[in-house]
Amino acid sequence: MAFQGNAGAAPIKIDVSDGVATVTLDRPGKMNAITHAMWDELASLVVQIGKEPEARVIVLCGAGGNFSAGGDIGEFDEIRRDTATSQAYERSNSAAFAAFRNAPIPTLAAIGGVCFGGGFGLAAASDLRIASSDARFSVPAARLGLAYPYSDMRDIVYAAGPQMAKYLAFSAAAIDAATALRAGFLLEVVDSDRLAERAAEIARTIAANAPLSIKASKAAIHAALSGNPSDIAKAREAGERTFDSSDYAEGRAAFREKRKPVFRGR
Repeated sequence: MAFQGNAGAAPIKIDVSDGVATVTLDRPGKMNAITHAMWDELASLVVQIGKEPEARVIVLCGAGGNFSAGGDIGEFDEIRRDTATSQAYERSNSAAFAAFRNAPIPTLAAIGGVCFGGGFGLAAASDLRIASSDARFSVPAARLGLAYPYSDMRDIVYAAGPQMAKYLAFSAAAIDAATALRAGFLLEVVDSDRLAERAAEIARTIAANAPLSIKASKAAIHAALSGNPSDIAKAREAGERTFDSSDYAEGRAAFREKRKPVFRGR
């Protein structure tokens, strides 16, 4: 799989192996703060990955021990200085959040160190989240005097629950990984030296299963959360397609023959 993003020079790395596409935010000297160009790049890359038949899982992580400090505030005086410029900026970061939220394949955020602001938003938009024990989480909008759009805040409410979402947004306080785990924001917490290994384990487990089944399940869960009739219809269609797939035949055959199935995604 080869990918070409919008910015080209944006510091994001892509590694694809055995159906797992690992997307790494690569500005360790800036705690992986996300520039406007990176928001555009992320949206483009994730949409492209989701269209690749070989891609079965997307893992998002950060270089240098931190997930992301969020949007690069150093740019805000120019590109997020007022309502007009903020609207353009929010179209870019909302597109990145939407790319992770709406990817047809599962997305997993592997979170170490700082996960603040827009980084928290990317994690919230992902399907699954694991973190190292040293991870810290914050939604610092109230300290900056800005607000998040509805769609982005919806991800946080779904991922962390209404009360924790309110606490984070109102207080701008940072919480630790144990607190995020209790709130349901995290699937699990591991030692920092096991974060990459554990993320890979989960991703490989997902990648080995039937892709059409997983896509149908993701669509059904999305429909259950949204309640949108269009989403419900899409989920029903995705589920029905699995029964005519060669993967369903392979799953039955593997069960009968007491062997591990080999799924092709068709």
